[in-house]
Parts: sequence; structure tokens; C-alpha cells
Amino acid sequence: MDPQFAFSLDLPPSNSRKLLRVLHDQLRAAILDGRLKPGLRLPTTRAFAACYGVSRNTAVAVYELLLSEGYLATRRKAGTFVALVLPGSAARAAKWDSDRSGDIRLNTPWRQAPLLSCVPTKVEVRHDFRFGIPDHRFFRGDIWHRLSGRALRALSSAPAVYCDARGRPALRDAIARHVAFTRAVACQPDDVVVTAGAQQAFDLLARILVTPGYTVVAVEDPGYPAIRAAFAMAGARIERVPVDEEGLIVERLPADARVICVTPSHQFPLGTAMSARRRAELLEFARLHGAAIVEDDYDGEFRFDGRPLDALQTLDRSESVFYVGTFSKSLFPALRMGFVVPPQWAHAALVVARQYAEYHPAVLPQDTLAAFIAEGHLMRHVWKMREIYGRRRRVLLESLQFEFGERLQPIATQAGLHISAFAHGVGEDIGNVVHRAREAGTCVEWLGAYSQEPTVQRGVGFGFGGVNEEGIVAGLAALRKLWPDA
Repeated sequence: MDPQFAFSLDLPPSNSRKLLRVLHDQLRAAILDGRLKPGLRLPTTRAFAACYGVSRNTAVAVYELLLSEGYLATRRKAGTFVALVLPGSAARAAKWDSDRSGDIRLNTPWRQAPLLSCVPTKVEVRHDFRFGIPDHRFFRGDIWHRLSGRALRALSSAPAVYCDARGRPALRDAIARHVAFTRAVACQPDDVVVTAGAQQAFDLLARILVTPGYTVVAVEDPGYPAIRAAFAMAGARIERVPVDEEGLIVERLPADARVICVTPSHQFPLGTAMSARRRAELLEFARLHGAAIVEDDYDGEFRFDGRPLDALQTLDRSESVFYVGTFSKSLFPALRMGFVVPPQWAHAALVVARQYAEYHPAVLPQDTLAAFIAEGHLMRHVWKMREIYGRRRRVLLESLQFEFGERLQPIATQAGLHISAFAHGVGEDIGNVVHRAREAGTCVEWLGAYSQEPTVQRGVGFGFGGVNEEGIVAGLAALRKLWPDA
């Protein structure tokens, strides 16, 4: 049966020789402006001809012209469809970028602001080693559903009022207890400010700590692009500071740095932990120079070997540290729930910035999460996932040794959901190897995307949160076949 096609076309007089061109131009325009959507099935040429009172030969000629230009596509025994990828789409995207970057009405940093890429690759992913993907299959959705229903019933009988911009009291209390137990972070419920994930936390901190064009912000190199982008878009002067096996090299910090952003628990993307010596040096630098430290406790929940080092916030005696946490890895990214524990001198400003950005977080997920933490479900989930991720980590290290030997040297790390490694004896650009692997369905990370430093350009990262043991073995075997000396 032909699809319904009640689409208005303005036809020239019946004796006009412009009929083919007019039909072609109108259908093409409808495809380009989106009135005929990509993937839409068109009627047969016979039905099209009957609907518009033209000959079937004319209908066939219109369809064939659009097919030849790439605006239509045929599928065997299925019919004719509007093409999923239209000709000139790349040029239109480039024009959009040009228009966006050239408009003087935009604030200068935003004219060419890049998108933070979080869109899944378009190819079929067979082996997913991308960073930042936890395994949601073990999450107790039944418990979450029960607690969410209970929170919704409680809200239905409560007055419809706006809540505290800091977040719901029950959630702030649960977070304070949780981080005190797991990370020895000293705070009270009133110290906690709830945010929509870590990224909003970085954005709010940039608003209150940066004077545009003046404030120098030091970031790790290589480092987390999202935190660098948040401060850059606020008008900060960004200074990249190298890291080594002990973390951020404190002696390389510029003396005029007033904000220092670090991932001390599991450095992104190398995976190293900041040593106790470097932590003390960094805190002393902040005290002497009046600098603020933004501590992103990236992957801090998952530690597999050794005693966890104290958070910078725990060691801080000069009120320099903003502790940022999130539940994206311990639970699931779609929750969009994070928090900041700021120094007292910045607490009021952060709350006001939170209120201006978004009056307060959504109430229902806050109440659900508060109960989930308070009843011990979060800790039980973390303990279970720590065991599962620990097995995957061991398999990953064993498989790297088996498939690559000395060709890939893993970077020593005891925490987090990914392992990075440096390649040896490869004449080809590692970025090209990673690109070919992704096209073949094996998604690994190229560390060169996070730094221009030559050593880091030879690095490859393997996230093991979203791939099981069998997938790890198969994925590394597939990558080995694409390796330059295979």
C-alpha cells in the first residue's frame, strides 16, 4: 500500500514544457527544508502520477533526476525514500559554523566555541573501550523505581514550592555522610551544593572565580577538556601545566595562577594518582599565592590496589579547595547529579550562581537519590561494581600483555575505569590507528586528543566500564590485527 502523500505542489499549465523542472525544484526544496524528512517513503511513480494528474513518464523522470542527485534512495522490494544523508549537508554544516563564528553579536569566546563531543560514533560499535562509560546492566533499577515511586507519592501531598538552591536537605545530608565515609571529606550538610553533574559544577565555579581576561587558570596537560572549556568560556587565561607519574608538576605552575584544576585521584587521561608529596606541595602553593584549587574527584569511587590517598579537601588547612563529585560513574550518567563542597568564603557566591543558572535541581531525582544513599544501596552497588570492574581490569592488563607485549606499555594506576598505555616502535601516527580501529568497530581512545605533547601523542586509552571480559579479549585481538606491525 502506498504511503499517504498529501503534499501540495504548484503545477504549471498542462501544455507547459517546464513541468519536469517545476516538480523537481519543488520536491528538492521540500527535502532540503525538512518538509520531506530523511527516510520518508515516497509513493510509487504510478501513485504520484495519479495524485498530481501528470503522466507516469513525468513522475519517473522526476524520481530518477532526484535519485541521480542523491536526494532520493531506493531499497530493494521496499520502495523509494528520501535519502538519509543529503548532498551538500557538510557544506551547509560548514556554512552554519561560519555564520556562527562570524556573528559579532556573540560574546567573543562563544563565536568559535567547539562542541564537547559526547555523541556516540555512527559506526556499529563491537568493542567499546571509550572513557567514562559505566555498566548500567548491574544497576538495581527495581530499587530505584520503588524509591522513586515513594518520593513521588510524598511530593503529591507536599505543597508546590521551590526548594533550596543548594539542593534538598535529605540529599545534602546523605552526600555529606557518604563522602565523609568513602573519601574522608570533612563537611556538613549545609556545606554541600547540589549540581546537575560535574560539568555544571565547573561552569558555576568558573562564574564565581574568573574575572574575564585577567584570571589565570592552570589546567593539567593532558587534561579533561570539559573543565578547561568551562573556564576558557568564562574568559580565563588558560595555562597548561604538564603532569608526570606523580601527577601535576607543581613547580611548573605559573606564579600568577589563581585557579588550579586537578584530577588527583585518577588523573585524566593518564590514570596516575597524585602523590602525597605533590599534594602537600600543591596545597602550599595555593596558600602562598592565594589560589583556589578545583579538585575533580574523577573515578575516585573505584580503587583496586593500595590504600586510597586523602582527598585534597581533607588535607586543606587554608580553605583553598573546591571538592567536586558526581554520581555518573557510580550510578549512571543520565542521572545528572553532582555536588560541590566549597570553602566557606565562596559558599554564598556559589549558591547565588546556582540559583541564577537553574533555580534549583529537579526535586524527584534528588529525593530518590537521597533515599538510595541513606538506605545503603549506593555503597552496596559500588562494592559489587568494584569487584566486577576489578576482574575486567585484570583481564585487560593480561590481554594487553598477550596481544601487544612491549609494543604497548600500560601506565601504572590503581583506580578508575580506564587504563592508558604508551606505544613503542610504531612509525605511524597512533591517531590514524585509532581512527581505523573505530571505523572497524573497535572504539579506543587516542590520548593525543587531550594534549599536543609528543609523548602523549603516542598514547592509547582503554575504558573497561562498558565492556565485559569476553569483549575485552575480542576487542584487543581485533585491535592487534590493525596494528601497524601486525
